[in-house]
Amino acid sequence: MSDAIDILPPDLIWPARTVSGRGAVETLTQECAGFGRRGILLHGHSLVDGDHLSSIMAGCPPNVAVLPLCSPGGEPTLAELDRLLGEARGHRPDWIAGVGGGSTMDLAKAIAGLLHTRGELAEYHDGAPLDAPAIPFVAVPTTAGSGSEATMVSVLINEAATVKKSIRDPALMARLVVLDPGLLSDCPATVIAHSGMDAFVQAVEAYSSCKATWLSDRLALQAIEMINGSIEAFYATPSSAAADAMLTASYLTGLAFSFCRLGAVHGLAHPLGIRYRQAHGLVCAVCLPPILAFNRPALGKKYEAMCAAVSDDLIERTVHLLACFGMRSPFAGADVVDREAIVSETLASGSTAANPRRVTEADANELLDAIFS
Repeated sequence: MSDAIDILPPDLIWPARTVSGRGAVETLTQECAGFGRRGILLHGHSLVDGDHLSSIMAGCPPNVAVLPLCSPGGEPTLAELDRLLGEARGHRPDWIAGVGGGSTMDLAKAIAGLLHTRGELAEYHDGAPLDAPAIPFVAVPTTAGSGSEATMVSVLINEAATVKKSIRDPALMARLVVLDPGLLSDCPATVIAHSGMDAFVQAVEAYSSCKATWLSDRLALQAIEMINGSIEAFYATPSSAAADAMLTASYLTGLAFSFCRLGAVHGLAHPLGIRYRQAHGLVCAVCLPPILAFNRPALGKKYEAMCAAVSDDLIERTVHLLACFGMRSPFAGADVVDREAIVSETLASGSTAANPRRVTEADANELLDAIFS
């Protein structure tokens, strides 16, 4: 694999403004008031459990009407989006803030982009362009992992078609990102492990991408180093300073892969995750070692750079982290269900197209065999 020669991606799109620091979320509604007097706060259950919701709402200016809506959690679906769009349209919002994990932010993005559209949701999910103006989207992550706050992509599942893919449009990019590490202090250990490994995989794939540029390389390699140095401490003590590093690294990762896409791990993770109903971060993490082994001949000095960033062989370090977090493969020893469709979707994926080594049908089948062995 040749070194990246482009300095910038062909189209550089990132969040308009980013605010970071502990306590930054307390001024969220005041910041959002600049987008209009009516807003929606889409949040996960953790915001209520941690008593952060009442604190955020207490800071709401008296002339601003904010409707809190709770996201159900789990992988976001078109059916859930349809339900939330109905509630959102009844409120007539000028803006929407997604305060939660990647699923919550992806739903909030989709609401922002599709609020005024009148087509079928499946049409936009299948690639139809957005045909109405979006409202401003504000992103506030409560987990360190998805990087969704930094992308113009909303990943959703169409359960009727058994497919997981993205709505992608510049209108979905956040107008404001708030990075408050204090929101991570209530994260369950499983969420920390799955989200953190998702960020790690995304940073590795962004750095490995055949579409990488000088900018994405710098962001991704910095993220690999930061995640490697803080993920175990964050897992042990979510309220520690390691949360600050993980949240920042996750954001850098999101920026990096939004410029250069990902790789075969994510090409496989989507069809596997929807069929086996496994957490996205877990699927990505257990797929990384065999796909790194497959990609290694194409990575050249980039593999060495990643090993230096983690002070270990990258594959061995990944295996160590999986063991450290008790993350066991749900695929080992299982049967491959719907193999032909999984291979077809993997080869058609935009993520797979960015893999540093070309993936053939035979390669995809061999990778599946390795993952399920």
